[in-house]
Amino acid sequence: MKAVVITKPGGPEVLKLQEVEDPSPGSHEILVRVHATALNRADLLQRMGRYPPPPGVRADIPGLEFAGEVEGIGENVERFKPGDRVMGLLPGGGYAEKIVTHERMAMPIPNNLSFEEAASIPEVFMTAYDALFPQLQLKLGERLLVHAIGSGVGIAALQLAKIAGAVVFGTAGSSEKLKKAAQLNLDLGINYKTQDFEEILLNETRNQGVEAILDVVGASYWQKNLNCLAPKGRLILVGLLGGVNIPVDLSMILRKRLRIFGTVMRGRTLEEKMTLTQEFQKHVLPLFAVGKIKPVIDQIFPLDKAADAHAYMHANKNFGKIVLKVVG
Repeated sequence: MKAVVITKPGGPEVLKLQEVEDPSPGSHEILVRVHATALNRADLLQRMGRYPPPPGVRADIPGLEFAGEVEGIGENVERFKPGDRVMGLLPGGGYAEKIVTHERMAMPIPNNLSFEEAASIPEVFMTAYDALFPQLQLKLGERLLVHAIGSGVGIAALQLAKIAGAVVFGTAGSSEKLKKAAQLNLDLGINYKTQDFEEILLNETRNQGVEAILDVVGASYWQKNLNCLAPKGRLILVGLLGGVNIPVDLSMILRKRLRIFGTVMRGRTLEEKMTLTQEFQKHVLPLFAVGKIKPVIDQIFPLDKAADAHAYMHANKNFGKIVLKVVG
């Protein structure tokens, strides 16, 4: 089969389409002919040699999600059969024509979604669902601040939070991204390049702050995030694009009785990922089937243009997911 291989750590140019050995399914695994996969920030880090995959996973083929058609099954597989359309998370290896995955890591693709749309769902929507509900325990009527509202996780969090009845504030670096987010029912958009999100948010909430924050930035937003949280507020870190080290005033955390969470998807055990997959299939996948939430795709690149796709993501111009079309 063909796969996009990281030939050495470096820029997008190190990604090359090459022939590699076909995978074969274990007893509880399915073999999937991949029709589409999608980019995530972790792919860029892996390409640069800064985000190694879990043990036992090839380090030279990136890709954390897939959508495709079951081509073969292991002897003990019960949930799927050849020809079924499936999607799901991967620990790596998604930039390829074929993958294998445990049957409980795969979900059926709703009939109203294309393979490209399905491929754009697993990583960002499952991350957002897990962050907002099992961890932050977001409730009806609460106020949520989402940083990088135009990112895949940001768009997913926005849609899921609005379905749950939350009031959502979001930051982005361009008015164009904020306008697109407003079309997804963002309550208030803040351009972090020209506005102070702390000042605007506290003014909008009459200095009450927000009950919850989903942050992908980290260090550079740390103090402003704490200032924006209401008493007993919750903050979850799902990314560290703005740095990892900063002096911390712990007294505010005590005084306001704040709760702070950290989360990462890739490093979880297979059992944890399977549990989340089944919860997501039960609680969120039906919302896609009836059109209450939707995947948002910015650009689709052919697999052999993965380097161009990485360069495009690095430029931070996308609103929504960047998809690689593998078959068709």
